[in-house]
Formats: sequence, structure tokens, C-alpha cells
Amino acid sequence: MVSDKFRRDLRKEASLWQAEGLIDRAVYEQLAERYQFDSLESVASHLFVTILLGLGGILMGLGAIAFVAANWQEWSPGMKLMLLLGFCVGANGAGFYLWRSPMEKRQRLGQGLLLLGALILGALLGQISQMFHQSGPFYQLLLIWGLGVLAMAYSLRMTSLGVMAVLLVAWGYFMGVNELFSTQEFFWLQLLLEHMPLLAGLLLVPLAYWCRSRVIFVLAALTLIPALFFNSVAFPTIWMVAIACVLPPAILWGYDDLLWPKVDSRSFRFLARAIGIIYLSIVFYLCSFNWFWQDFSLSASGNNRVWLLLDVAIFSAIALWEWWQMARPSSRHPHRWGFDLTTSVMAGLIVVTASVFLWQDSSIFVPELATFIFNLQLFLLAAGLIRVGLLRGGRGSFWGGIVLLTLQIISRMLEYNTELLLKSLVLVLCGVGVIAAGLWFERHLSTVKPSEED
Repeated sequence: MVSDKFRRDLRKEASLWQAEGLIDRAVYEQLAERYQFDSLESVASHLFVTILLGLGGILMGLGAIAFVAANWQEWSPGMKLMLLLGFCVGANGAGFYLWRSPMEKRQRLGQGLLLLGALILGALLGQISQMFHQSGPFYQLLLIWGLGVLAMAYSLRMTSLGVMAVLLVAWGYFMGVNELFSTQEFFWLQLLLEHMPLLAGLLLVPLAYWCRSRVIFVLAALTLIPALFFNSVAFPTIWMVAIACVLPPAILWGYDDLLWPKVDSRSFRFLARAIGIIYLSIVFYLCSFNWFWQDFSLSASGNNRVWLLLDVAIFSAIALWEWWQMARPSSRHPHRWGFDLTTSVMAGLIVVTASVFLWQDSSIFVPELATFIFNLQLFLLAAGLIRVGLLRGGRGSFWGGIVLLTLQIISRMLEYNTELLLKSLVLVLCGVGVIAAGLWFERHLSTVKPSEED
């Protein structure tokens, strides 16, 4: 879909082209009809009205909250429950009615009321638990609240509700993640904590496709990947630590939207791979410090919840299946098995990372060599990103590689004992190098046709 900014710029340029005689009136009218120049002013007006409605709704909501807070202690529990229930039903009912209206302004107001109703739902759940003396950790309330909003998001197909639902589920998970490492009495909501990777994969990721939202996909991935990491390291063995370091990037790099049923476009594959590279960069950077391997040790754990490994096993199988699909011949090359160059390099980095962690458990392990290997991998990853940025005209890849390379140089300089004058020289050279590389890249970018990574 063409953005409003592009249409405004095109209208301005088309007017100049007509004034300079490059195009005639008929061509200008065709452009105006195709890109709907006449609707630009109404779009700006609708945005202004939406901002006013949103600001007014926030002020009204704050006023209502202040009124309730002033009288909250004087009201009985039943009165509080009825009030919150009335607000929740009223906001959701009015929001749903306006949201179904054919008028855009009413639809936007309806969306705001539905979002307000989702917020009131949390207060209602808290009041119900207080009335029936169901006290518990705050993360349990957040998880139940998030599931309720998630049901609303699926039923209404609203991106704002979807973002709110993912944020609530993620907030509840990260607040209660310590329960994975404790031996406290079992509670049924702990199932959500223990199997958050499966919950995110089955409920949060499909919501991104249902709402067609990249924001929801990124938030869902940022919930799933840490959950998978925590499930792995809950059993502190060297095998599980190795899996925790290599399984998330393997899943993310092998992710393909076309593997989902009824999906015919790769809407989020690029995002998944970008998150995978960021994860691998963090692992390489942490492991590039000498102190990491000198102080590396695993403490015994009393965790006996073997069901945590179910999620790890399932996602390990998914990763193997994804890489098998990538290695299979494509329609363009029906007789060619294997990976392309970029995927082959990523596979090599993942295999070497796992091998070094497994090697750490042997008696012939050399910490200095492990440090050197991860510094080399970090350099290769940075160089690869710069290369991809130059070949495909991608600013994100190029600057990501520059940042990684600069960070590696500065970290090595600060980690080891060097003279202050040398540190100053390195910092100045890094600054000059970044400026020179950026100016050269912008000049080079004009000769390269930008393309999105597959």
C-alpha cells in the first residue's frame, strides 16, 4: 500500500512536472486519479480528528479514574464489582457498535472504546480475585488478562488489541519466569510459564498473520525466543546451554512464512532472520570476552520439571524440518540440493558455536582458543553484514555490520591493558572510519538497486 507521504511528494513533483512542461494535464489527472490526490486533505483531517478523539478519551478516562479513586475506599466490594462490570460491558458494547459502523470516524472511536474496555477488564479481574480471596502473584493476573485480550483480538481482528495482548502475556511471563527455577507447589498457571514457547508459537505468531501486523510478529518473537532460552537453561547441562545458544537463531533463520497453511507470501521472513542475526550477534559478543570462558561454570539444579524439555524438543524438530525444506531443490533449480552461500555461512557459524560449547566440557579445553574463535566469528558476521549491505543496498545490514565491528574493536581495546594514548588513537580512528564508511556507502548506494533479503 502506498504511503501518504509518498502521495504528497508525488503530488508536489507532478505539479512541478506539469509547470515545466514535462507532462500535460491529462497525465497529471491520471496520476491524481490513480494515487487519489484529492483524498490527501481528508486523510490529514481524519488523523487530526483521531488525535483529538484519542486525547479527549484519555482525559475522560483519567477523570473517571480520579473520580473512582477518590471514592474507592468508601464503596462496598459489591459496588466496586458492579461499577467495573458496568464500565467494561458499556465500553465494549459501545465500542463494538461504533466499530461496525461504515463511517471511519465512528470506527476509530469504536476501536478506542474497545481498547478502553480491554484495560477495564484487567481491573475487573483484579477486583474479582480480591472479592473471592484468590490472592496470588501479579504475573498470574497478567497472564489471565492477556489471554482475555487475546481472545478479543482474534475475534475482532484488531491490531491494537493484539499488541496489548502480546505485551500483557510477555509482561506476565517475564515477571513469573523465576517459577521455572523454583520447587514451589505446582499451580495450573505455571503450565503457561512452562510452555510459553508453544503458547507463543501457536497463539501469538498466528495473530500477526491474522492482523497482518509486523509489530505483533516482532513482539511475539521477542516473547518466544527468551522463553525457549529459559526452558533450555532451566537444566544447566552443557548440552542444554549449547542448545539455548544455537536453537533460537536456527529457528529464526530457517523460518519461512510459506510453511504455514493458507499463507502465500513471505511477509515476516526478513524480520525473523533479522532477529536471528541480532540474537547470534549477542551470543558472539558475550562469548568474545576472555572472562566469559575463564569464569564459565554450571551449577547443579534441583529442577525436576522435565516437561520443560517438551518445548525444546518440539522446536528442535521444527528447526530441523525448516533447514530440510531450505536444502530441498526449488522450482527454479529442481536438481540442486543444498543451501545458498549466506545460509551455508549461517549454518557454519551455528555448528561452530555449538561445538565450542560442547568442547568446553572436555579436559583439553583451552579458554583462550574459544575466545579467539568467537572473536573470529563476530568479525565474520560483521563483515558478512557489510557485504550484504553493499551488494543489496541495505542500510540496516551495512550499519549493523559497522556497529558490530566497531563494538568489537572498542571492547577488545578496553578489555586488555593498553596505554591511554593507544585507546584514544583507536577511538579516533574508529570514529573517522565510521564517518568515511558511511559517506562512501551513501555514495555507493546510488549505484545499487535496493532489494529486500529473501
